[in-house]
Amino acid sequence: MKNRTNKTNKPEPTAAETYAARRNDIARLLDVMQMELDKHAENAKTEPRDWGFAGSLGKVRSDLIDLVGFLSGMEREEVERFLAE
Repeated sequence: MKNRTNKTNKPEPTAAETYAARRNDIARLLDVMQMELDKHAENAKTEPRDWGFAGSLGKVRSDLIDLVGFLSGMEREEVERFLAE
């Protein structure tokens, strides 16, 4: 009985290649986020008394504070102080 393997000859990506691909993905996601923010703002204009839109942005803001803190090594409070300036 032959021992089958699904091994390909394709080399694993290097750290630099993986970094570049992930950075590209993040840039694309940021572009999509801007488009979604623009759509969200248009929807919020139609319902200016609806606190749900502000609540949604509160969640996004909080998540972004965490992301900036993670990437920069800053504490959440430092990022919040920066925003308050």
